[in-house]
Amino acid sequence: MLAAATALILPASAAAPKGEPFGTANGKPVEVFTLTNHKGLKLRAMTYGAIVLSLETPDRDGKSADVVLGYKTLDEYIKDTPYFGAVVGRVGNRIAKGKFTLDDKTYTLALNNDPGGIKCSLHGGLKGFDKVVWQGEGVEKDGVQGVKFHYLSKDGEEGYPGNLDVTVIYWLTDDNEWKIDYSATTDKATPVNVTQHSYFNLKGEGNGDILDHEITFKASRFTPVDAGLIPTGRLQPVEGTPFDFTTPHKVGERVNAEDEQLKFGGGYDHNWVLDNQSGGLALAAVVHEPTTGRTMEILTTEPGLQFYCGNFLDGQLTGKSGKPYNHRNALVFETQHYPDSPNQPTFPSIILKPGKTMKSTTVYRFGLKSGK
Repeated sequence: MLAAATALILPASAAAPKGEPFGTANGKPVEVFTLTNHKGLKLRAMTYGAIVLSLETPDRDGKSADVVLGYKTLDEYIKDTPYFGAVVGRVGNRIAKGKFTLDDKTYTLALNNDPGGIKCSLHGGLKGFDKVVWQGEGVEKDGVQGVKFHYLSKDGEEGYPGNLDVTVIYWLTDDNEWKIDYSATTDKATPVNVTQHSYFNLKGEGNGDILDHEITFKASRFTPVDAGLIPTGRLQPVEGTPFDFTTPHKVGERVNAEDEQLKFGGGYDHNWVLDNQSGGLALAAVVHEPTTGRTMEILTTEPGLQFYCGNFLDGQLTGKSGKPYNHRNALVFETQHYPDSPNQPTFPSIILKPGKTMKSTTVYRFGLKSGK
């Protein structure tokens, strides 16, 4: 049975947090905002990329640890990062061949990813939302601290049409929830699929692999991919495959199974079709790390969940604790619409039109489970 993490009680101010200087990027000052709650959770996020720098939460013994991967300095994020902690967009995930057609016009995007030697556009292009400086503002509502990030993605930026006005708000509640509210408007029809790309290790960042993390998905189908990790367009049942997490399984249990889909991704790097397709907030996944007792529930209004288990981490990046990030040292859970949606007419649409507002909510809720 899951229980809220209550072992450590810390004072948390109801006041809106204030930004603190963290360097300069793209010729603009970057600030860090620190959010706390009354249950021992602490989240730090900066205006460059709306990146979450750290997220501290207690284990079953009341000992706090940072459970997201990242760096100590801004320069490290600017130099080399696989989207640690960032908001990605304007379209998260992959677009086949870096092209899509909208209202009889074909748009061409940067080809910045080539899994299987097949080029595509990934996470918004060469300078997506993860590499820009957002406007940041500390906010407070009903005693809950938050930080509001705002960015105007101009018409033609990275090849996308329309001036897209985007707001992302991080909240840290006393229910031990990191809640993310997304909204966007546009003056031209444009695809939008914004998501969060934090790398989690519930043992603590830098504390080894995630193969013993136990996960459950509220998803009976997934979108199989080709060798370039582009969806084929089918929605395949997970039953009888290594992709069946409808009951709890450890990540390492089947990640190296003889399976074509796992070979394409080098492990899990796929989109699950969530059973809830209503657009309302619903449970999507549960994660449990047995040695610390930490749990994480993921709730979302989105129809899909991309699960990636750090297949491309290779020890060349050194994290904030001074430890290398090795193969499968983290889990990523990107709540989203499905990859390559602009080129897949049977997938839920990600086209935002003038006069409409894109709204989406995702919650990462932290707790504890007794025993091992």
